[in-house]
Amino acid sequence: MRGKMWIFYSADNSKCLFSIWNQRCFYYAAVACLLFSPVRTDHACPSSCICAKDSGTVTCRDGEDTEVPADIPEWTSTLILKGKNISTLQRGAFMSNGTELQMMTLSLSHNGIQAIEPYAFLGLPRLHLLDLSHNQLEYISARAFHGLLELRSLYLNHSILPPATEQLSNALNTQSLCNLHRLELAGNTLKSIPLLRLDMHNLHALVLVNNSIESIGGGNLTMLYQQKRIRVYLALNPFWCNCELEAFYYWLKNSSQCPDAGRLLCSEPEAKRGFPVEMLREEDVDCMKENLEAVSYVFLGLVLALIGLVFLMVLYLNRGGIKRWLNNIRDACRDQMEVYHYRYEQDSDPRLANVAV
Repeated sequence: MRGKMWIFYSADNSKCLFSIWNQRCFYYAAVACLLFSPVRTDHACPSSCICAKDSGTVTCRDGEDTEVPADIPEWTSTLILKGKNISTLQRGAFMSNGTELQMMTLSLSHNGIQAIEPYAFLGLPRLHLLDLSHNQLEYISARAFHGLLELRSLYLNHSILPPATEQLSNALNTQSLCNLHRLELAGNTLKSIPLLRLDMHNLHALVLVNNSIESIGGGNLTMLYQQKRIRVYLALNPFWCNCELEAFYYWLKNSSQCPDAGRLLCSEPEAKRGFPVEMLREEDVDCMKENLEAVSYVFLGLVLALIGLVFLMVLYLNRGGIKRWLNNIRDACRDQMEVYHYRYEQDSDPRLANVAV
């Protein structure tokens, strides 16, 4: 019985040891799976980036990447890319595995971006703020901002190079940016306001500081008069303070839509250089007075020319009499000189005459 009992006990013990061993195997296998299995995209953080899931912020700075990171977490609400070598934003650059991101803020400043291809921001339907400042944009597709229906703020400060200035107006079209509230275009050497195709009904702020705007045309002023809520910032532009500035001058005087109106200075003509545009007199920009002055000067020139012509005609018609008159004057002068010569000889010193005798 003891042998049997021992055999029975040994069988139970072996079963227990076998079950413990199985549990440990499953445990180690699970740990190995966790360690070596691929990480889920929605919890990953791209390499060379810092992720803060609590705030939904992913920050990637100073890398040698030439493309946007492909493994952006789905929970990202704010993405900051700075100091990269991203020369081109390609189509769907921010779509992670073909899925849309719920990102609301995207900062792409100081990345050396030169071109934005069509549908570059596809997959960001909830984006509210896009910062593309301090890049070197030479090409902007007309559909570069397509799909950003919820975009509220667009920053393009110090980014637009001359080749892209004409393309900018087409990119800022109504279909893409129908809900845009703030547009910043400071420091881009723009010579006019690129608002031909932009829906200004929702635009609240337009920043055009430090450009090359000399005057604002009547068409743009008409739109500004119609949209009373918009505020336009125009400081540090070289305004040409002449007759062509008349409509803009009265807009500054009669409207409060330019908060920095006191900082607008004349660049030309030289006599008014550095003079505040707001402090100009109405005569300085009065086109009617300027035209009248020009007409008066022309009329004066014509009158003087006519007088000169009449004088020449009189001289020509009386050339014979004038010649006789000049000859008579010459003869009279000659006779008078002979008289003076004779008197001089008669009135010479009498002592010289006695000595001669």
